[in-house]
Order: sequence, then structure tokens, then C-alpha cells
Amino acid sequence: MLSIYATPLALIGANVISHPFWVIMMYVVSGIGMAGVGMGIMHDANHGSLSRRSKINNLFGKTLDFVGCSSAVWKLQHNVLHHTFTNIDDHDEDIDTPFFLSFSPNKKKYWIHKFQHLYAWIFYGMMTVYWVTAKDFIALNKYRKKGLIRDDKEYTKEIFITIFWKLFYYSYVLLIPMLFNGAGIGWILAGFFISHFITGLLISIIFQLAHVMPDMSFPQADENNLIDVSWFEHQLRNTSNFSQNAPVFSWFIGGLNYQIEHHLFPNISHVHYRKISKIIAETAQDYGLPYYVNENFFVALWRHLKMLRTLGNMRPAIN
Repeated sequence: MLSIYATPLALIGANVISHPFWVIMMYVVSGIGMAGVGMGIMHDANHGSLSRRSKINNLFGKTLDFVGCSSAVWKLQHNVLHHTFTNIDDHDEDIDTPFFLSFSPNKKKYWIHKFQHLYAWIFYGMMTVYWVTAKDFIALNKYRKKGLIRDDKEYTKEIFITIFWKLFYYSYVLLIPMLFNGAGIGWILAGFFISHFITGLLISIIFQLAHVMPDMSFPQADENNLIDVSWFEHQLRNTSNFSQNAPVFSWFIGGLNYQIEHHLFPNISHVHYRKISKIIAETAQDYGLPYYVNENFFVALWRHLKMLRTLGNMRPAIN
């Protein structure tokens, strides 16, 4: 995955490939590789499950910084907030969307949400562009206020680390190609955005198929900020799998078609999910708990689209 991501960029930066069409194709390949790095390498590493050695996990976790995003921010948003408070409003930032999207039945609805099943895919594709530009800085400031970043020294350190990695990222993905590639600045910028659109679309879809689905419960915390089931049961009621009989596809997306297994045991490498899935499914059945599985990717995608439409139409629109 690292080769799929980095090799096309090296060929562009060294001006080995300069014809506009092939430059765009290289960015397309790089975008696929970037998605693979995100799902198949940094995801396990930043969960501490790629290796038994923390130094190896830390090293490969930095592949997220290498592609322009803060691994420190990701750990707080994903490991702490998403995995602890899956599908709980005002806690899980994966369903805390801008006003023009609604990923929860508990959120206020606007008239525009009636069409989100049509336009959400555009914003999925734009996700990583926002991520490599503004998101990390906004999140660092927010987490400082929430107390997830506990002191000014740590906050300042993360700001400087984030700036360093983003400058490094933009230098090799944009600056060097603009200076040395014969295709021209316009084609380089076009390739950059196409690459990110592919990455954002792939990553967003894979993660949304796990949680924004018709079967999910989307519980609300009570006045004591509690929900009425255990954490394990909550994960089963708010997570779903898909394409469990597609080993090549599973390899490409880092085992994230086994999201139930990942949410219950995030410290286990994704290469074991297929085997433990049988144990988890049987145990869930023994205790009368759900184990949601969609037959394949396209079935899951269609059900997610229908869920977006349902969420957009389930309440009267508010102007």
C-alpha cells in the first residue's frame, strides 16, 4: 500500500511521467494507495494492534502524518471518542456532522436533509481535503477545551508537530511536482484533488457502512449521561459487518468489513477478525444479542443510501 501510494508521486515529482493524462492516472493510483494506507496500515498501528512492539506501532502509525493528517488527533477522535461512544450524539464525532448532513435520528432536521442521500457522496469525497487543511487544527483546539489535551505544553507541541508534517506533506505532494513536473500547475492541482476525492470517498463509505445503517439503535444518554446497556452490547447494537466472504476485498480495506470484531477487540490485528467472527456470532446468538451482517458491499451500500434517505425524511423539516 505504501508503494501504491508513494511510487506514483515519486514518478511525478521526478518528472519521469509528465503527460497530463498519465499524471492524473498516477494521482488516481496514489489516491487508492492512500486509502489503503489509512485502512490497512495506520488504522491497526494507531490502535496498537499491528505489532506487539509499541515502537513498530508508533512508526507505522506515523504513516497517517506522512499523508498529511495528525495521528495524535486521530487517536483522540477515533480511539477515544468513536470507539467509546459509538453512535451516541454529542460524543461520537463520526455522527457529529455539519448542518447539511444528518447521521442520527436524534439530530434536528432541516429541509436540505431530504436530499442528503443524493449529495452526501460529494462531501464524502471532500473529507480528506478538509482533513489535510483545517480539520486537525480545529480538532486540537476543541480537544484542548474538552480536556482531552490536558496542558498548554502538550497542545503547543502537537500544533508544531502538525504544522511540520503538513508542510512536509505539501512539499512532496504539490510543491515539488509544481516545480519540476512538465504537466503544469493546473494538472498537478487537478490530480491532487482527484486523489483526495478517491481517498475520501473510499474511506468514508467503508466506515459509514459500519454504523449509519438501518439496524443501528443510536441511543441517547440519560440525565446522568449514561445509557442502559453494557459497552459490549452497545457495540453489537450499533455496528455491522459486510462482505465476510470476500478475502481480497477484506485485505484491501484492512479487515474493516469485520467492524463488529474490530469494535469489540480493537487491540487485535485485523488479520484475525475472520476467525474470531464465528465465535462472536455464536456467542451473540447464545445471549440473544444482535450480530448484524450485510451479504456484500453493494447490499450494504444500498442500505446505507436508504438510511441516509430515511434520516433525512423521518421528521418534519425545520427552516
